Amino acid sequence: MRKMKSKYEIFREKIKVVLYGTNTILGRMFDLVLLGLILLSVILIMMETVQGINQKYHTQLIICEWIITVFFTIEYILRIISIQKPVKYIFSFYGIIDLLAVLPMYLSIFFPGASILSIVRALRFFRLFKILHIPQISHQSVQLREAIEASKEKILVFIYFVLISTVIIGSIMYLIEGRESGFTSIPMSIYWTIVTLTTVGYGDISPQTPLGQFVASLVMILGYGIIAVPTGIVTAEFAKSSLKNNAVSGKKQCKKCNSQLHFDNAKYCYQCGTELPNN
Repeated sequence: MRKMKSKYEIFREKIKVVLYGTNTILGRMFDLVLLGLILLSVILIMMETVQGINQKYHTQLIICEWIITVFFTIEYILRIISIQKPVKYIFSFYGIIDLLAVLPMYLSIFFPGASILSIVRALRFFRLFKILHIPQISHQSVQLREAIEASKEKILVFIYFVLISTVIIGSIMYLIEGRESGFTSIPMSIYWTIVTLTTVGYGDISPQTPLGQFVASLVMILGYGIIAVPTGIVTAEFAKSSLKNNAVSGKKQCKKCNSQLHFDNAKYCYQCGTELPNN
């Protein structure tokens, strides 16, 4: 005989559909509300740092922050209640972000200065990747992650080369320019090298001798190459990943609308809902 579900279990299932059911109407509406509150929350944090606005609307800003915090708190509790393994969610990446998003306002009750920590609510922008669960975006994000992982060893070797180069160039500039030109130490010269290589050029330190200016010109030209190399490495790996994934996704082509950007384990077309062929 089938066991009847209790009201609590039915409640948990309904909540789970709303919180995690991105393909349902209620789930999508909840995601849109959550998205709006995250954006509003970050805007409120920025407005608090504007002295004129904060002085004039401080009370209203605090009230809005508390409303948003209460909403996030209820959402956090409901997420814990609705899943089978709440500990897994609590210690997950998004679970920690959700907790950090609500703690500052409660801490400000006991520690008045803690309200400034509400800036950590900006971390909730990471939730946008989960809220905007669009197959095309998810597909591209997977390819980008694969490209970065595939090129990490090459990038690490490149960074090692850059670090060695900055130390050598900084030491040379210290010997050429000396303290009189602002290169008061090798670490300060290395700082100048990094600023110049990255084409930032603050201008707080600059070479004065002709030889130093010649070396600086070479460093500036080298800087353009340094910016282009890691970009080229990741782009090449991304192109390889795209070709590989497109070759696989061709097996999951929808017969009705001919859409191809499907995951390997996809059963239905994201575009029209037609059942995909099993290859």
